[in-house]
Amino acid sequence: MKKVTLFYLADCPYCRYAKRALAELTEENPIYGEIEVEWVEESRHPEIAAEYDYYYVPTVFYGKEKLYEAHPSEDYASCKKNLKAALDAVFAKG
Repeated sequence: MKKVTLFYLADCPYCRYAKRALAELTEENPIYGEIEVEWVEESRHPEIAAEYDYYYVPTVFYGKEKLYEAHPSEDYASCKKNLKAALDAVFAKG
């Protein structure tokens, strides 16, 4: 099974977008459910977060490769589109 690491903060509105988008994407196309998502709350696991290079959350990594990093003022549609692209990239990598 393919696995991604998704960094988030509990009170982050963009992170709530990502959670909602991931659920919708999986409902729309169950193949996305084949990707295991390890949700890492960065304030609870700073030692894990320190091993990765990113600034904003949510951020998705496949191994150590960053596939998606949110940006300030990103709307829900952009978050969903970018998250979908990240998941598609996982499948493209074989």
